[in-house]
Amino acid sequence: MLLDDIKRQMMAAMKAHDTVTKEILRVAVGEITMAAERAGQPQGDELALGILRKLVKSNGETLALTVDPVQQDVLRKEIVVIEALLPKTLDADGIVALLEPVRDAVRAAANDGQATGVAMKHLKTTGANVQGKDVGDAVRRLRA
Repeated sequence: MLLDDIKRQMMAAMKAHDTVTKEILRVAVGEITMAAERAGQPQGDELALGILRKLVKSNGETLALTVDPVQQDVLRKEIVVIEALLPKTLDADGIVALLEPVRDAVRAAANDGQATGVAMKHLKTTGANVQGKDVGDAVRRLRA
């Protein structure tokens, strides 16, 4: 279970005196636990992955607004730590390649929204791990 893995990594960071890693993993554990309690469900991996993605997004937004170089370094390290816990996703180039069988359907769609729907339907059948932003980029490339 992902939460158990996060806890093990947090303990290892404590022993290594890696404060940044320990603290971001502590935040992740707390967020996952609280979200599971709010939802009244067990702490599953899907819930944990959603929380981790939110943490990466939040840190990325904060990083874009931060001018303090020390804080920027900490945020970058936290993002690296969290992203290491997430499954690897395909980039736009990989998605374009996966969409080759439905290229004509994507191009024939009336607009980008419908084209993205066609693409997502196909990607779900492949079991590919993708981010919506990357799918949108791939669809725009195919339609260009």
